[in-house]
Amino acid sequence: MDCTVGYAGLASRILQQTGPDGVLIGIDRDQIAVDAARDRLREFEGRVYLRQGNFSDLKAHVSFFGVPAVDGVVFDLGVSSPQLNQAERGFSFLVDGPLDMRMDQSTSRTAADLVRELPEGELADMIYQFGEERYSRRIARVIVSERARQPVETTAHLVALILRAVPSAYRHGRIHCATRTFQALRIAVNQELDVLEPSLRAAVDMLSPNGRLCAISFHSLEDRIVKKTFRALSHEPDALFNTLTKKPIMASLEECRSNPRARSAKLRAGERHSRERAA
Repeated sequence: MDCTVGYAGLASRILQQTGPDGVLIGIDRDQIAVDAARDRLREFEGRVYLRQGNFSDLKAHVSFFGVPAVDGVVFDLGVSSPQLNQAERGFSFLVDGPLDMRMDQSTSRTAADLVRELPEGELADMIYQFGEERYSRRIARVIVSERARQPVETTAHLVALILRAVPSAYRHGRIHCATRTFQALRIAVNQELDVLEPSLRAAVDMLSPNGRLCAISFHSLEDRIVKKTFRALSHEPDALFNTLTKKPIMASLEECRSNPRARSAKLRAGERHSRERAA
């Protein structure tokens, strides 16, 4: 099961490796991604079942397809490259577009709504908590001052405000100075962290004996939740789960050269025991 099927990069490789009989269930919050995945995976017709939805409802999706258990589950967290490259989705600070950031566009609240509605203190706390941004209070102060004059509704407008808020030296750091604020807004809009731990636990419940669970994260907040959840699952009384990766697996230098966005990816994996441990 691919819980974040996106544009089917992982899904297509899984289907290639599990042919000719392997079957894949793919879900994604983004209907546009589900439609794109369906087109890309057309060659595997009869072996693919796709559905739009949130992985917080993992068990319901599996039940919908009438599957009692799965042999593998993968979470590829974060935003896909096609989503980042589509200006109209508002995920990227590198292209101008509406300040949207919704993975599921049937939901109503956008990043622009948060920027417009949150009190200054809550906005600063959100940017600090979800973006780990050291200048969160300065950024929030500038945003609130600006929105009193005119709405902040585009990615370029927000980037300009962040550039205005942070010290000049911070504008030329290793990562773009808007990275953390955009990350924070995206996480808040999509409530990404709230559902991750219970979804990982649900995935373990659905695994067959010796089934594998893999999670790929792209920032420290996600990775911390995956690490702690795997550890907890491995140490519970009568634990049915064993962590396979003491440290996360990182992309090779060669892979990072061909795909720069892979440089921050961390893969953790675990396995469900073939039988329950004795009490």
